[in-house]
Amino acid sequence: MTSAETLVVTGASGFCGSHIATAAHAAGYAVVCVGRRPGPVGAHVFWDASSAGTRELLAGLVPACSSPVAAVVHCAAAVGDTGPPEWFERVNVGGTAAVLEVADALGSTAVVVSSGSVYDHRTPSTPIAEDHAQGGWVTAYGRTKAAADAIAVSAGARVLRPHAVYGPGDRYLLPRVAAAVRAGQLVLPGEDVTLSVTHVRTLTSAALAATRWGAGAYNIADADPVSRDWLLGSAARASLGSRVRIRHLPPGVLRSLAAGLEAVSARTGRTPVLTRYAVDQLAHPFVLDTGKAQAQGWAPTADVHEHLAWLAIQRLHHISR
Repeated sequence: MTSAETLVVTGASGFCGSHIATAAHAAGYAVVCVGRRPGPVGAHVFWDASSAGTRELLAGLVPACSSPVAAVVHCAAAVGDTGPPEWFERVNVGGTAAVLEVADALGSTAVVVSSGSVYDHRTPSTPIAEDHAQGGWVTAYGRTKAAADAIAVSAGARVLRPHAVYGPGDRYLLPRVAAAVRAGQLVLPGEDVTLSVTHVRTLTSAALAATRWGAGAYNIADADPVSRDWLLGSAARASLGSRVRIRHLPPGVLRSLAAGLEAVSARTGRTPVLTRYAVDQLAHPFVLDTGKAQAQGWAPTADVHEHLAWLAIQRLHHISR
């Protein structure tokens, strides 16, 4: 990489994209942030992945890029356990296809941030390698991320599959855990399981390194899998500052409850406090094999202990204001 190269980051105003754009800028890239809102650094090209396609994106990028584009890192995505399937299809599948075409037109590498959700959690395997079976999706998110993943792999992109991305700026994963605590209790499906999770800095380092990797899919996760109960209980305690007791209920019971809450959500438009996707993600062991990525010379750069300390510090800062 030379200082004359450009890195394009889609979804650069979002959680993962903002971290990647900031790190790329610090590494000496000229950064072009693509999305509906400006990113934290660099130039901004407006693009709505739900409605605009290849032509619109290319027309905006060409004048914005003052140097050769080394890579396009695609982070823009529709996320969530619920929502209109057609929206997920347009953003996750259509948006990814457009970005891949643009990267090809620019003659640059495409790095696509996919998800460990593409794997079938019902098929036992420890650890899970990149050739693990896919399927079993209960949400439009999982189905469309898998479809986009397949398109990206076929196009020769570098496809990153993190699981449970967390870190500073996360408004979705661990904050939901703290919000789920009721009367000092956190209810989880079944007995404790072991999970791979991915600090956003671990993902960021992989996204920048992947611009030099060969085409294909790569699992990305922190170095050490963690106990689900320990992680979620610790995250809730660090966020709330009080002791949290873990209570276990059969996964089937919670899944039935989640299905009912989703049905109510479909009628009212209110976000359900529990979904089948969340139950499924937490009820089964899920450990990623990151050997393929590490064989490229990459290694995880952060872990959950660092983030738990950060959460506690943020809570104390909030209290002291």
